[in-house]
Amino acid sequence: MSSTHADPTTGIEPAPVEPKSGGKIICNACPVLCNISEGRSGACDRYANVQGALTRLDPLVLTARTLDEKDELVAFEGKPWDGNPLDNPPVDADKSPVFVTGIGSTTTYPDYKPAPFIVAARHAGVDTVTVVTEGVFSYCSFKVKIDTDRYIGPEQASVRHDGEVVGHVTTAEYGSQMLSLGGVHHLTGGSKREGKVTCQVMMDLGNKKPVELQIEGGATVVVQAGRPPVINGVVEKRMRVGCGSATIGIFAPQWKAHVDEVIVVDDHITGVLTEHQAGKYIDMPPSGIRIRGKKSTPGRYFQVANPGMGWGGTDITDPLTIIERVDEKVARPGMRVLFVSTTGEDHAYFVLDEQLRFVPAAMSAALRKVVDRIGENCEPALCSVLFLGGAGGSLRAGVTDNPIALTRSIKELLTNVTAGGAPAYVWPGGGIMMMVDVIRMPDNAFGYVPTPAIVAPIEFVMNLADYAAMGGYMHRVRRIEDVLASEKFRLVAQDARNPWPIGTKPVVG
Repeated sequence: MSSTHADPTTGIEPAPVEPKSGGKIICNACPVLCNISEGRSGACDRYANVQGALTRLDPLVLTARTLDEKDELVAFEGKPWDGNPLDNPPVDADKSPVFVTGIGSTTTYPDYKPAPFIVAARHAGVDTVTVVTEGVFSYCSFKVKIDTDRYIGPEQASVRHDGEVVGHVTTAEYGSQMLSLGGVHHLTGGSKREGKVTCQVMMDLGNKKPVELQIEGGATVVVQAGRPPVINGVVEKRMRVGCGSATIGIFAPQWKAHVDEVIVVDDHITGVLTEHQAGKYIDMPPSGIRIRGKKSTPGRYFQVANPGMGWGGTDITDPLTIIERVDEKVARPGMRVLFVSTTGEDHAYFVLDEQLRFVPAAMSAALRKVVDRIGENCEPALCSVLFLGGAGGSLRAGVTDNPIALTRSIKELLTNVTAGGAPAYVWPGGGIMMMVDVIRMPDNAFGYVPTPAIVAPIEFVMNLADYAAMGGYMHRVRRIEDVLASEKFRLVAQDARNPWPIGTKPVVG
């Protein structure tokens, strides 16, 4: 028979442990129920048998606020704060200098008991409570935004890692290719190996590590949060300034004095200056140069080439291949024609000869300046990794004995949801579907259980009175001072891009 005993000092109940012969204990932190020998850790490497007691190996992570609302350093006892919340308490203790995250807090799955930490603090004269846990997420995925026009594969193509399907290509967005990786069907709906590989990919992505992915019918891509994508071994440098039409619109006035025609090559919308409304606006006469593709509105063409790794995300390397014809009644010898991609990395300049043939020529310094300006206006190509997890199940029972009250409190903007102290966007509609940028979370915030499922931190912050009103576990509330005095913790600086979790208005769709 299993037994659970609350720590007399902290009042926190450890995960239920069933003694077993041979010095082993059963870890009941998740449904796997590992039998752990003394001195060894469980399958997830998060819990161990330490002298017969189930012990969480990683310390609780706290974030420290070293900046005030005016982004100025806060003084502590007349000197800079050394980061120790015990030795140097803030002059204004009413501003909650530390925040308890769910990282290292332990899991409570299934949630038949209160969350591991229910912590009270005072902020701006208001008593608050933060309820934290390391949630076990089977229903979760990572959305990866890859800043590139390069063709990485067809929409809906399977994405593989180590031979296993771990996700798919989804709809391209402006200047970026998008992947959806993970999810319950890959974690638990396929083979055991598929679930294991998927879980590893997800954990590595969440922990900001590089992951190599093979896209069926497309490229091999290395993605890492906050780093440039590597596509077929080539590091992307620039995110396009806009589509071909947008590039025409931005730079048309700057081109007028230096060229007679500009064609901006783009897989989505290729722009032709003299036909475009921007060209009409600056009184550019027609050039008579006609390009291939499906004409949309004046000066805007679809499908000028196939998707690829060439100019503007097309498969072309010679821009002249998209020329359909030159109208002899309109074009004239000496016309200056610039071809350029949406990042400015690819460009070619020609002058028409007496037979109206395209002859390569050197660009003037003034024209080169405009081409360079396209690159100047491109942002660095990066990979963005967002964790998307559903917290609408039994995890709520660790917060209140009436789970729907927590969901309603979030939707009514009474409870703020964060992950590792980073702001989370809560999707509209039913449930608690949260999304967070992993780059704004502390390092190594994600773990796993071998069911398989992802373990991710989640925190619910609200007024103490609201917590009591929703039927929260008031008898388990601890003061922040008690947590600091009695728990093993690791202190990290709050990401400067993140608002302080306590006192922040919830982000709900």
